[in-house]
Amino acid sequence: MIAIHDASSIGEVFFQAAQTYAANSLMAVPANPARSYHPEGYEISYGDAAAQVRALMRDYQQAGYGLGHRVGLLLESRPEHMLHKLALNALGVCCVPVNPDYRPGEFAYLIDHAQLDLLLVLESHADATEAALRESRHRPAVAIWQQWALGLPAAVRPAQAGQVGPDTPASILYTSGTTGRPKGCVLSHHYEVAAGHAYATRGGLASIREGAERLYNPLPLFHVNASILSFYCMLLTGGCQVQTDRFQPSRWWQEVRQTRATIVHYLGVVIQLLLLQPPSEEDKTHCVRFGFGAGVEPQLHAAFEERFGFPLLELWGMTEMVRIMVDCHAPRQVGSRAFGCAVEGVQARAVDDLDQEVPDGTPGELVIRHSEETPRKDFFSEYLDDPAATESAWRGGWFHTGDMVVRDAGGMFHFVDRRKNIIRRSGENIAAAEVEAMLLTHPWVEQAAVMAVADEVREEEVLACIVLKAGVPGRDQAALAQQIFQHCHRAMAYYKAPGWIWFTPQIPTTGTQKIQKHAIFARGIDPRQVAGMLDLRGMKKRG
Repeated sequence: MIAIHDASSIGEVFFQAAQTYAANSLMAVPANPARSYHPEGYEISYGDAAAQVRALMRDYQQAGYGLGHRVGLLLESRPEHMLHKLALNALGVCCVPVNPDYRPGEFAYLIDHAQLDLLLVLESHADATEAALRESRHRPAVAIWQQWALGLPAAVRPAQAGQVGPDTPASILYTSGTTGRPKGCVLSHHYEVAAGHAYATRGGLASIREGAERLYNPLPLFHVNASILSFYCMLLTGGCQVQTDRFQPSRWWQEVRQTRATIVHYLGVVIQLLLLQPPSEEDKTHCVRFGFGAGVEPQLHAAFEERFGFPLLELWGMTEMVRIMVDCHAPRQVGSRAFGCAVEGVQARAVDDLDQEVPDGTPGELVIRHSEETPRKDFFSEYLDDPAATESAWRGGWFHTGDMVVRDAGGMFHFVDRRKNIIRRSGENIAAAEVEAMLLTHPWVEQAAVMAVADEVREEEVLACIVLKAGVPGRDQAALAQQIFQHCHRAMAYYKAPGWIWFTPQIPTTGTQKIQKHAIFARGIDPRQVAGMLDLRGMKKRG
């Protein structure tokens, strides 16, 4: 395993790994005849990756890119995303991944907020990029990946003087918050390397064998899970990341078997959909040692392990801190939403609204830190250009996660619910405030309250409670709902649009007109069963 230290940078670690594990495969793409790139599948060795990264570094350097620059990457989940990231990071450039499902307004916000110096995009996203630039105030240069040989636009501003260090920003990942606009989470070189090291050293059922693991990750490279947590674990240990383009239940096992995966990453929705596949004599014919993920429904946990023959190790992590806690040591607590105990370098406790620690067995907000002496060590650096939000999250010397948990008498933490006003749908975090803001731009909407509602397949779905303005034409509520849905669907990533809409004469508020979401539906009532609830989930499609 590659040794790291507090001064490690990504370039240093990568080239050391490339020399140590030169003949090993670093990344693999499963065969898929329906995919537009490498339908036959392919693998790239550490040695070949190093040669490609050095060539990319020369190209970027000759165009003037270096320390202090920011480059947006819209390369979907292709291995090239990681090769460009490694090259850019080695030069001190900060990478800003772009979600390909963004609508122009969302994309424009990222461009403006991150103040990108360059956008590298796939040709298939060129039109979307132009649409975003028409809405943005900032105008970075754009390079089409398929036209790489034609050369890069020169950097407009010079690179900063100095050397790449552990605190140099490596990535800015955009994560939803309660303010309605995504926050730019700045991650340093040391953060990313430390995340991989933590994964590689958790031990127990999650033990990583040097040079022997092949980790199948169906999650996108614009998220922290695939691009940082699993990738750097494999890099430090000479393993291979098997990166598929997106999760497809019908292809999952074919790709896992074909690529000889020994580890698989999952979300709760993945487990549900795999269990819905017809049973097969080949259910246990694979090389998988363990699954690594979060959100498996308690009633499905043991059933999945029995059917497919490997443990699902539930973890907890977030973009701000992905040196995960995980339930990987005996005795495990299958089916209890257990995600592990505090470990060295990740102190944790559950607190009440006054930040006082609650007794074991009592729900409280999960707060974490590295240690009393160095609370922020190995955490995210900051929320970009938002010191108030950064300090608020760190009040009292602990990072406030917004997740409600229970700690049992043995020190094991169990996930309860999200305290933040966040809807988690199929692994995507959706800020309710962002959807509410979009709804209020519709000329028929007087008031809106957006919340999470349970979903059997996607964990949670977006529910919008709407008060219409006086005099809205038409009495067909289904038609009204569809038009309001389309208003959101055109302007936002498809998964953010309301899957359920409910029209109501009024939404309860406080004396200061703050919406009381908890009072909209009676306690214990499933909102989906309320009279007048309109199901629009079938309309939520990429487009």
